[in-house]
Order: sequence, then C-alpha cells, then structure tokens
Amino acid sequence: MMSVDATYPSLNRASVAATDDTTNVFRTGRRTYGQQFDELYSQRLRELKPAASEAASQRWPQVRLTPTVLNVEGPEPTYIVGTVFIDSGSKPSTLQQVESERWVSNLHGSGYREASDSVVFLEDESGRIRLVGKNVEKAILASGIIMAALGVETAEGDFEVADLCFARMAPQSPLPEMAEDKYVALVSGLAMTPDRPISLALQLLAETLCGTLGSNQTQQLAARIAQVVLVGNTMVLPPAPLGHAEDARANDRTPAAKLAKQADDFLADIAANIPMAVMPGADDPADISLPQQPLPRSLLMQCAQYSGFQSLTNPAMLHLDGLQFLGSSGQNVDDLRRYSQEPNKLLAAASLGWRHIAPTAPDTLWCYPFTTHDPFVLHATPHVYFVGNQDKFDSMVTSGPDGQHTRVIMVPRFADSHQVVLLNMRTLECTALEIAA
Repeated sequence: MMSVDATYPSLNRASVAATDDTTNVFRTGRRTYGQQFDELYSQRLRELKPAASEAASQRWPQVRLTPTVLNVEGPEPTYIVGTVFIDSGSKPSTLQQVESERWVSNLHGSGYREASDSVVFLEDESGRIRLVGKNVEKAILASGIIMAALGVETAEGDFEVADLCFARMAPQSPLPEMAEDKYVALVSGLAMTPDRPISLALQLLAETLCGTLGSNQTQQLAARIAQVVLVGNTMVLPPAPLGHAEDARANDRTPAAKLAKQADDFLADIAANIPMAVMPGADDPADISLPQQPLPRSLLMQCAQYSGFQSLTNPAMLHLDGLQFLGSSGQNVDDLRRYSQEPNKLLAAASLGWRHIAPTAPDTLWCYPFTTHDPFVLHATPHVYFVGNQDKFDSMVTSGPDGQHTRVIMVPRFADSHQVVLLNMRTLECTALEIAA
C-alpha cells in the first residue's frame, strides 16, 4: 500500500508534461476496408521473426535453425520460427456471424484450447506444422503469437516440442527520476447510460478527484493527482432495435445525443480542474475495430476547450514526465482469456514478452486490416501497462532479460467496483481507492 505524506504545505495541483505518443502508431486516419488481412500476418512475422530468432539462438546455441516449418525432417533436434494458429471448433465462424442479425455482438466463443478438437499449429510463408507434446499443452499460447519452437519431427509428421521461446521484452528507456510523489488516476467503465447518466458514485468520484470532498488527508492526496485517464466504456448506448434500417427507432439518435451532452457536462467539470485523457472502449460510440480512434471532438466539445484534455486511441501510448504508459480498454486481454485460464494480469504481462499486445487480432478480435505495418507490435517496453474494464483491481511487476521492469495494472470497472486506481509515478506503486456511495 502507498503511504501518503500528510505534511504537504499547500494544495496546489501537481503537474506533469503530457505527450500523446499515438500519432504514427495507432491513428489510422481515413479507413478503407478493401484490403485483406493476410498482409497483416505477413508484416507481423517480418517484424518479429528476427527478434524471436535471436532469442532462440541465445537460448539454444547448440541447435540449428530450420529456415521454414515445412523443411523439418528427421529425428535430429531443431528449432523453427513462425506464427501460432489455434484451430478449434469452439471458435466463432465468420460466415455464421455474417448470417446472424446480431453478428457484431456475438464475436467470441469461449475456451478455445479446452475444446477436444483444439489443435496448435506453427505456420510461416511455406505452410504449417502441428505442434504436439506437454510443453505445448501447458504453455500460455494464443493465435497470432510469433515464437520459436524447439523439438523433433514425429513419425506422423507433427513437431514434438521440447521448449518454446518468444521475442522477449523490447528495449526500455531508463526510468526517469522524480523528486516528489505525483499520481495518475486510472478509471474505467463509468458506464453512463441514457436511463442513468450520472450516478451518486460518479458525483462523488468527480468531487474526490477535484479535491472538494473527503478528509484533509484525502484532499492532500487529490492535490497530488496530476493526470486522470478514463480507460474506456465511459458511455454505454443501448443496441439499436432489430429490423429494417429505415425503422424510425433504429435511426433515433436523440438518446445518444442527450447522453453525450450529459457526459460532456460531467467530464468537463473534472477537466476544468485536472488534465484528463479519454480512451474509447467496446461500449463507447466508436468504431469496434482496434485500434479504436479517438472519440470525436463533437461528442466532448466542452472538455475539448481545456488545454489539459486529450482524446486518445485504444490502445494508446502516453508519456508523462518521461514515464512511458501503454493503455488498453481491455478487449485485447479479454480475448486472450478465451485461450487461457490464467489471470488477466499474467496474460497482459505475457504479451509484453511476446512484443505484441493483440496477437488474436484479426483471428478472433476485430481490427483494421493494416498492410504496411502491425501497430500492435511493441518496439519499446513501457514503464506502465494498464488494462481497463476488468472484473477486479490487480497488479504486478513483470521483468525482462535486459533489466526491463513494467508495472502491469488491471483497472476495475467503476460502475461495479466504485474504485479508482492511483499510481505513484515516482515509485510505480499503485492502490485502489474506493469511492463510498
């Protein structure tokens, strides 16, 4: 738990230098969907295969590399590098999704690797080979991961795996030194609805963040909050009724416009006091495909008047006083849970070791069909990786082979937990502050 110094001489608001680092990474500009997804997989393999190969050569220095998966022959140990693909009958059928009237809201199955017909392949430009053995069964794997596998070919033509190796965490910049405690407040899942836009808990949250509520100690802590980040699902719009597109109910935007106005009014009160960044989430009025683009200025016009307000992408990168933050509204980690029963914080930490935060896109996670690069590949390891809209608060520090250290944070849904996560930028310690309603 963090300790709060009760001797701050004043309640002047702490400040940080904030930079949105998504300009050339997650922002896509105008989107077109005429291209295919195969080029995204090719780009991913091209970007990550060198790192995975280098890590494998260091891990297994006495073993030779077989250049392509279909060139594996004989019982001599070797290692291969490629893209994981998990085939399972429980995975969603694209054709069934398209044929269904509610296909957009039925994107996922569950327990892809638990199904009796689940098969793990490793594939590259030459083809694919089936991976077998206990080392495959116990590993945290998902479709789209780039990895190296050490093993031998079996009589059946499969590849029996003895060990696995991933690209490992990307390089990380030095952790900046800070002379005083400053905090970042992470909040997700406010879940404002047309029927109940501003709950009592939300009102208390705003007053707590702005330092107008609570004990003297609480107000002193609030004064040290230098940045607020809303990590998705700020607004929840009801689904449009089924039926013809010309149905008046399906085209009635009045409830959505009213909710956006109420949300803007509420958030502007916070933005007037504290620098605030807003990320879209699965339930917000935003494109469902990752990376989700910033919420339109027209939705949050009052907030946009304040210089400390930022509308970010999802995922997003943010630099605060030299501290590098990577954030997600949760869809990428939730989809990984379909492949593994490990806690979400471990899945998020594992993705840093894969150097890829959304490997299951586009297989079981909607994303834009990039053709020139894969924006979800990590070329630098963040100091902090936060994931929103989780069932409960959780946190850990994950470390890399070259001294990398990342604080991984699961940010709970505020509508369910009434909790806001406070991160100390100097120590990277974090805690959940409960807002009693």
